[in-house]
Amino acid sequence: MGKGVYMSKAVVVTCVVVAIGAVATIIALAVVYAQEKSKNEVTFPSTAGPSTTKTTTPIPTTPSTPKEPWDHYRLPDSLVPISYNVTLWPRLKPNAEGLYIFSGLSTVVFKCVTKTNLIIIHSNKLNLTTFDGHLAKLTGLSGAAAPSLNKTWLEVPTQYLVVQLSSQLQAGSTYELFTEFVGELADDLGGFYRSKYIEDGVEKIVATTQMQPTDARKAFPCFDEPAMKAVFHITLIHPLDTVALSNAMNYDPVNITMGVETLIQTSFEPTEIMSTYLLAFVVCDFTYNGTKPGAGVLIRIWARRKAIEEGQGNYALEKTGPILAFFEDYYKSPYPLDKSDQIALPDFSAGAMENWGLITYRETALLYNPDVSSNGDKEWVATVIAHELAHMWFGNLVTTRWWNDLWLNEGFATYVSYLGANYAEPKWNMKDLIVLNEIIGVMAVDALASSHPLSSKEEDIEKPEQISELFDSITYSKGAAVLRMLSGFISETVFSKGLHTYLEEFKYNNTVYVDLWNHLQTAVDEAGVVLPYSVEVIMNRWILQMGFPVVTIDTQSGKITQKHFLLDPDSTVDRPSPYHYEWIVPITWMKNDEALQQYWLLSKEATNTNMSLADNEWLVANIDMTGFFRVNYDSANWERLLSKLSSKHEDIPVINRAQIIDDAFNLARAKMVNTTLALRTTKFLHKEVEYMPWQTASRNLDYFFVMFDRSEVYGPMQAYLKKQVTPLFDHFTTITANWTKIPENHTDQYNQVTALSLGCSTGVDGCTELITGWFREWMENPADNKISANLRSTVYCSALAAGGVKEWDFAWSMYKNATIASEADKLMYALSCTKQPWLLNRYLEYCLDPEKIRKQDATYTIVYIASNPIGQPLAWDFIRAKWSHIFNDYGGGSFSFGRLIDGVTERFSTEFEYKQLLQFKEDNAGQLGSATSSLEQALERTKANIKWVTMNKKQVLDWFTSETNSASKP
Repeated sequence: MGKGVYMSKAVVVTCVVVAIGAVATIIALAVVYAQEKSKNEVTFPSTAGPSTTKTTTPIPTTPSTPKEPWDHYRLPDSLVPISYNVTLWPRLKPNAEGLYIFSGLSTVVFKCVTKTNLIIIHSNKLNLTTFDGHLAKLTGLSGAAAPSLNKTWLEVPTQYLVVQLSSQLQAGSTYELFTEFVGELADDLGGFYRSKYIEDGVEKIVATTQMQPTDARKAFPCFDEPAMKAVFHITLIHPLDTVALSNAMNYDPVNITMGVETLIQTSFEPTEIMSTYLLAFVVCDFTYNGTKPGAGVLIRIWARRKAIEEGQGNYALEKTGPILAFFEDYYKSPYPLDKSDQIALPDFSAGAMENWGLITYRETALLYNPDVSSNGDKEWVATVIAHELAHMWFGNLVTTRWWNDLWLNEGFATYVSYLGANYAEPKWNMKDLIVLNEIIGVMAVDALASSHPLSSKEEDIEKPEQISELFDSITYSKGAAVLRMLSGFISETVFSKGLHTYLEEFKYNNTVYVDLWNHLQTAVDEAGVVLPYSVEVIMNRWILQMGFPVVTIDTQSGKITQKHFLLDPDSTVDRPSPYHYEWIVPITWMKNDEALQQYWLLSKEATNTNMSLADNEWLVANIDMTGFFRVNYDSANWERLLSKLSSKHEDIPVINRAQIIDDAFNLARAKMVNTTLALRTTKFLHKEVEYMPWQTASRNLDYFFVMFDRSEVYGPMQAYLKKQVTPLFDHFTTITANWTKIPENHTDQYNQVTALSLGCSTGVDGCTELITGWFREWMENPADNKISANLRSTVYCSALAAGGVKEWDFAWSMYKNATIASEADKLMYALSCTKQPWLLNRYLEYCLDPEKIRKQDATYTIVYIASNPIGQPLAWDFIRAKWSHIFNDYGGGSFSFGRLIDGVTERFSTEFEYKQLLQFKEDNAGQLGSATSSLEQALERTKANIKWVTMNKKQVLDWFTSETNSASKP
């Protein structure tokens, strides 16, 4: 699944379907299997129902008995699904009770592996029809006799339909289980759900899906685990003015009559054998643009009609073919399907989802308008498409056995998405941008004592909320970082060869991460690559223990040491490590302008005399940050590096200029170097024009602003940053002809935004006047927005911060009327920038009204408000007061709730705030869901912040004051 900025998981709300069960009797659906590739047909004998006597009643439940099979969250291994035949009829209009529903039936063919008198299959929030008092019907196939049903019930805590039989199923025999059901087509963004949008003043409903990780069971009863792969035959019944899509190509739709209503029945070819979480189906009135490249793969980009007519899908269509071709070459494996549908949905919880053959996206992740979308929007579209297409092989064709290895799917797709995007846009230098976008950020998370390893034991990840918690930055970004490191030290060619044999051996099956290590090892051996240990021995230390090392190099003696890096060195690490927090570290390094060298650190300490330096030499390690570790040096080398940055910074590679800044600031937070040393790494920035060093410095200084923007440190800090950024602001003023042109280089376009944003926030002369003038011109002529798309987010935010209710109301109006999702996102963020508390409180209330702020955007909006110093205490009070409502209506199982806690508590740095956090934890015990680990991280971070502020406030104030008052230039 693509990150949503990536991204929250499917939210879960309580469905109210019991009361509407009678609607199931409206239809009678009898399914005829498609034996070859003939069309599936659904017959409707009468509107009264099939001849089997049945009634729909409230679902019976029985209390759980400890240690019974249905009390476990993992399915028993006695049954294995072979195929499903599922027919669904979503209603795109509310019923008499005001509810949107879907009705359906499902037949699953399964094989009995070991004798059992129990069928356990997932079912969640479905109202099942009873047949002779039971919730299912069982039939034996190929001569097998089906036992009679003894008892059936729904085990709600573990989300099962349980069928107890009068006698045992026989090993080796096949059976089919039939169920009929009604569910709510809710707006909860999970399972089979509804999305809403308005076009030409008409409200329209889309029925769509998000199954990952555990919500296929909300659409129909199924064996809902990734290893339970099967073939799916899908039929959708839908209104005449709509189209139906699913993973496979459809047969020709046919018109059918249901009572007095004429509908369309669309059946689809059987899918490849696949996991339930990859299943998708959509009913909508969208249209598409498409092409059929020479390779024969049909590519279609689906979206709202106006979006397609305006050409918003053209960029995605243009890049999908080349990215698919890149991955076919990279994997040395043809694309496994005959079509690739990609659809942009108005409401979607994640960034995107890799459903096999029907990838679903947020509109911002698929649609692009060159007149309105920024270069960042364009990059997001390219990388998310590449991420999802990478999954078509790695994740879909070959699937990890259980969610504990989610990191392998998502970390891999994140890493290679930069390779795919780099192929599609070779001038963007995407292979470098992974450092900023993924690696630097996740290192801050993984440096906490409350972090977690990439891979866990299967038995530790069982409940849906435990699975949802794994969809975090460790899984995506650290996973990408360590795989990038692995590809670096064995070479990309060898890495690609190992992937090819891995995919060939395990296609249409499931694996564990060791299977990949074995295939990469074979490729390493065949290529003659020399490693100190096997791939498995090296890499297990990076995935089976949390965190990463800081490597300290003494350039006087050449001594090298490593230890577990923690932002708060006084914190207690409760999680034991099988390797005692020691890593096998691949170190690349260079001294002065000499050639790159490679060294393996195999123990806690070692000596490499080649790393000892003469007085006039300097050394940089971890070139281009290919290794997932931080680097510290002896004080003499730090001084030489600072001197080199001051005299001729271009001699140090640009990524390492960013790394020096990031390492120094984080080492200072860990009390390994002085804070003033970290601050000194920013002194060369007055002559730096490259994006990566500036962006890294900005992020690290942002921590200082977060800690001190309510204290006397703020003024001198602002003055220093203004002094440093003014030359950058002047640089872009010159090369853009006074902000009227766009720089050609991709990262220069980003750095232009940095210059404007920091320039206005620190009071660079003329900056605020510039942006408020642009915004005022737009207010005077709303139909003609001349603000550069790249600059809009910064301009909107700065203008609203400088303005009042008039500007806010105008931006709100533009937000509500925006027809391009990326433009709406920029305005949604800007609305949080106002300095008026009452407007921020009003905006917070809007977050709980889906008519004003879509559910998919509520978490982000609250976090945006909390990032505003004025909004932070308002947001914290708001979520404390509304937590129960937010949790229940917006889905405690959604991992975006972890982001909510993280964002709202980022500024906490006092004992009072720490006690508030503890009280929040106590008050909401049992109602934290996927925010549980984020709350622990927030507590740990707050304690570290308290100590850091106490220790550093005076010296930081003194340093900024001294630098600001200094008459000499930096």
